[in-house]
Amino acid sequence: MSSVKPSALALLPLALFLVLFLGTGVYFHYQGVEMAFYQLAAPVAILPAIILAVILSKESLNERINTFIAGVGHNNIITMCLIYLLAGAFSTVAAATGGVDAVVALGLNIIPPALILPGLFLIAAVVSTAMGTSMGTLAALSPVALGLSQAAGISPALMAGVLVSGAMFGDNLSFISDTTIAATRTQGCAMKDKFKANLRLAVPAALLTIAWLATIDVGSAPIEVPDANLWLAIPYFAIIALAVAGLNVFIVLTLGILMAAAFGMVAVDYAMASFTQDIYLGFESMQEIFLLSLFIGGLSALIRQQGGLAFLSQSVVSLTSRLSKQPQRSSSFGIAGMTALTNLAVANNTVTILLAGEVSKKLAEEGRLAPKQSASFLDIFACVVQGVLPYGAQALLLGATFSISPLAVSVHTGYCFILGAVAIGYIVFFRPIMLEPEAEPDKI
Repeated sequence: MSSVKPSALALLPLALFLVLFLGTGVYFHYQGVEMAFYQLAAPVAILPAIILAVILSKESLNERINTFIAGVGHNNIITMCLIYLLAGAFSTVAAATGGVDAVVALGLNIIPPALILPGLFLIAAVVSTAMGTSMGTLAALSPVALGLSQAAGISPALMAGVLVSGAMFGDNLSFISDTTIAATRTQGCAMKDKFKANLRLAVPAALLTIAWLATIDVGSAPIEVPDANLWLAIPYFAIIALAVAGLNVFIVLTLGILMAAAFGMVAVDYAMASFTQDIYLGFESMQEIFLLSLFIGGLSALIRQQGGLAFLSQSVVSLTSRLSKQPQRSSSFGIAGMTALTNLAVANNTVTILLAGEVSKKLAEEGRLAPKQSASFLDIFACVVQGVLPYGAQALLLGATFSISPLAVSVHTGYCFILGAVAIGYIVFFRPIMLEPEAEPDKI
């Protein structure tokens, strides 16, 4: 297959989408319109960009459409969308049966009022590491976080940002995360080695985040604990235990839905008719993010086919080679920049790693970076950018759940900003892990 010729023009559809979506939201925000970023739905804002991408393509019309459909049907995109549906159903059923109230009551009894924020961060980090998915974690914990926010009088945007922070910590480290699998496969290293390399940066960033969250005054007065049947919290703990046991996220969420319904039927006379209706309501709650994910998958495929991502790669390599004469640092900056720009383009950290993986491996070889180091940088910078994107899945999900602007969510994801700063500081002030002189890339 011939290589794709780099083309800056191929990025024009992405720029159009960003201008329409973000520009409209910013405009209405300054006009004082409530829910400014929902005045133009993202799945609608992306349609002109898709049309433009199809027009710019030099393939036959049928080939352009096939490229788009292949992107929509990419395994990672479809997997993500199915998780959306199950996550929405679990969230809705758990809320309808009183499970959310039970977990909120339990949390308020255990977590000191002054430590709600660092406590929530740690809980989200543990759950996400166990489940291997930030989206599954957010779906399971967002109703709980929303309830805690309302009960404690904490800013919903701050609470949502803390939840995303913890979820991205686990997504970046988990052995069963798609990002970990993609990063290690593209770079040719063992998961345990990439995990150890990640810990060097993630643990200091997490400790700094916890220290920062502990300084935020959320009040120390006792919070009124709502009346709730604490038995209804069991489904939440069950899905955490199942995730720790290494069960597939689809099975975990499916069992969570069934358990939430079963406990509801026993404890609060939850009707089967309500159960089926709530499942569908949960599906409906994910409609916008579901459609946007499909469309972004198709658009990113068109951008890649037309040379947009190749242009990004070329530009990053050219720029970072001037930042440092030291080859390890130059290659590290190249991987970081390539990953960040690609994630800005496709708004999906797993797809980003798959798209940027080949170029990153080449950069690592040229700079003699160890595969575990390049895999670590790939995953870290993809998660950093994904966590702070106002049009990323995490911000959109929490924005919809908390009824706030996705931008308000993204600016409060403190851990992602701190992790990015720690990673850049590590590249600048320390020497990244090098490939041993006689070593060959690790085998999976």
